[in-house]
Amino acid sequence: MNETELNNIREKIIDALRTVEDPEIPINLYDLGLIYDLDIAPASEAPERVDVKIKMTLTTPNCPVAESMPLEVQKAVKAIPNVNRAVINLIWNPPWSSERMSDDARLQLDFMGISWKDPNVGPRSVPAPTQITLGRKNPDN
Repeated sequence: MNETELNNIREKIIDALRTVEDPEIPINLYDLGLIYDLDIAPASEAPERVDVKIKMTLTTPNCPVAESMPLEVQKAVKAIPNVNRAVINLIWNPPWSSERMSDDARLQLDFMGISWKDPNVGPRSVPAPTQITLGRKNPDN
């Protein structure tokens, strides 16, 4: 499999990852920055197919979908033609931060009236759960 074919499959995988949304924040996992690594290699037993390894995280270790979300990601990736195997590893280090979000994700959150307070920025020295504010803040306050 040549480099062009691998890049085409990579784009299809990214498109598939963008179909999986966080259940609490209606934005896809890829744009939220929850996908840390995407490794694609020709499958040893079927060179016309690829094996995919993904390292991902969630917004918090206490996320109620910690068991089901990696399975949803695996299902979306395995549905792509030419994907032989999809292995999803859920990792917690480094911890997710809102800095990993794409500009599109930030814009979508802004349109929804959701603002983020990153627990890793500011006077706190110990990370805390990510704080979320629903609804627009009054700029005069």
